[in-house]
Amino acid sequence: MRKTALSLGLFAAFLANAQSIKTTIDLVNVKDDKVAVTMEFPKMKSGDVKFHFPKTVPGTYSEDDYGRFIEGIKFYDNKGSELKYTKVNDNTYALKNAQNLSKISYLVNDSFDEETDTSKHKAVFSPSGTDIEQGKVYMINTHGFIGYIDNMQDVPYQLVVQKPTDFYGTTALVDQDKSESTDTFTLANYAKVTDSPLMYTKPDYITFNAGGMELVLGVYSPTGKYKAADFKENLEKMVIAQKKFLGDMNTNKKYAIMLYLSGGDGPKIKGFGALEHHESTSVVLPEMMPKDAIDKTITDVVSHEFFHTVNPLKTHSEEIHYFDYADPKMSQHLWMYEGGTEYFANLFQIQEGLINKDEFLQRIGEKIANSKNYDDTMPFTVMSKNVLKAPYKDQYRNVYEKGTLLAMCLDIELRKLSNGEMGYRDMIRKLSQRFGENKPFKDDKLIDELVTVTGYPQVKDFYTKYIAGNQPTPYADYLNMVGVEIQKQDSRPIFWFIKNPNQTGFDDKNNAFAFDESSALSPFAKSIGFKITDQVLALDGKTVDIKNVQDFISYTQTIKDGQNVTVTILRDNAGKKDKMTLTGKAILDKMTTETLKFKANPSPAELKLQSQWLTGKK
Repeated sequence: MRKTALSLGLFAAFLANAQSIKTTIDLVNVKDDKVAVTMEFPKMKSGDVKFHFPKTVPGTYSEDDYGRFIEGIKFYDNKGSELKYTKVNDNTYALKNAQNLSKISYLVNDSFDEETDTSKHKAVFSPSGTDIEQGKVYMINTHGFIGYIDNMQDVPYQLVVQKPTDFYGTTALVDQDKSESTDTFTLANYAKVTDSPLMYTKPDYITFNAGGMELVLGVYSPTGKYKAADFKENLEKMVIAQKKFLGDMNTNKKYAIMLYLSGGDGPKIKGFGALEHHESTSVVLPEMMPKDAIDKTITDVVSHEFFHTVNPLKTHSEEIHYFDYADPKMSQHLWMYEGGTEYFANLFQIQEGLINKDEFLQRIGEKIANSKNYDDTMPFTVMSKNVLKAPYKDQYRNVYEKGTLLAMCLDIELRKLSNGEMGYRDMIRKLSQRFGENKPFKDDKLIDELVTVTGYPQVKDFYTKYIAGNQPTPYADYLNMVGVEIQKQDSRPIFWFIKNPNQTGFDDKNNAFAFDESSALSPFAKSIGFKITDQVLALDGKTVDIKNVQDFISYTQTIKDGQNVTVTILRDNAGKKDKMTLTGKAILDKMTTETLKFKANPSPAELKLQSQWLTGKK
């Protein structure tokens, strides 16, 4: 019986492999920071073939055109002869009468090396990018390495990674062979391929179990400053708290975190953050960060990505479920996918005791302040649906500010309506139970579904006014319900380049002030044609010096309204920095600071709702 079962098992495996797309990534024979990839296909069902690399991928909201990192592509028939093709665009290749197509080969360049040169294309966000550093590290976001053929996205893939024998691959995938030089994985379809990043480097990883889930953290630290074990205590505490917060909403049995720390003589990347997947997240941070800062970022950022395992990875619309990598159609509901997830990433910390209530309130206050850098009257559903296009794409980062606040206000609204019996988390739980990973909802029917799962028609009123409508959300009114007041204080008029001076950064290389691209320009900056991407070198001949920055700031405080001012800047011009001079009359801008405070004497109803909000208890 055992022998028969084994034979049948081998036959089934052979049959499955015969019907799969075998994709080999060669990390051994790397030349000029380029990795060779070959894809072998089962028999084609059609003579006309289109082969694609993604324009964008789920979880990112920009057109990145991963096909532009591919070179030397060749198509072969089943006799080894090359086939002719037409390159349609950066991502797509078309072949006629290609029913005998058998294999495709090409070389992959990495995206990290191009981040500092944006003359031809906007840089790919680092956590969704790729890095090839021979003998050091390979960051394999699979959508940057592997393509697909139209009408074959549901065909299984067999992924074979040929690797140096002393390298370890951090991934949530299960290696199906015992070889030290080859890892083999089976993936159900192309969506699973793009959902499965890997990071190969010299072994530095930890594993632990959290609430029945196996977690692996792999770390690449170019100078050896950090080891995976350095982050275990904080990470374990965070994940256990998240699992408790989510309860039965999270069913992961395994989760992998790939932490890439940039520094040393490696690529000069700048897109720090993380990208979510069903069973893993890829994280990119600067190695120069102190350990405490990395721990805090892991708690804030990686927790956000882990919460995506619920929304949108397991509760989503048809646009995400049937994602079109070549011509992506976006959902209306970034307020929920990103805003609601960011709300969870903060709410769980107060409810599970990782931060105190004053720290939580400070974070909400910062979200309110940051949201004022964006258009508060732009319907969030419209922005979300069109997030890849201007002018909507410039509003994208508001999903982490106003999106969070919308989820918070809806949480408070639900708790008030239900006398504390239901909140935002309960609504998402019910929605995930109604749909789930393999049952998408219709994008334009979500609000009806939310009314159904909550039982409150008032949810639709909230949605119509503040999410799909153009009415600014009355944060003060909702915070008042939970015993919180907004205290305003006007500062004396100041001279600066952005509305909120606290969002000013410093570029060490250029000795210049730089600004967060989400910042709102000051009236003066607008009047002289200053751009948010400009860097300030000098003001009236007084150069920026980080060692004596207070002298520079003190000078700005002497400037009078209407005074003639000269600003020396660096402006990006097709990837180069041009030195320019802008002149105009100073405009002093009055800044109003808003601070959230718990009321000294809240009403019993406010105090009760506040407790339910901050503890999650009914």
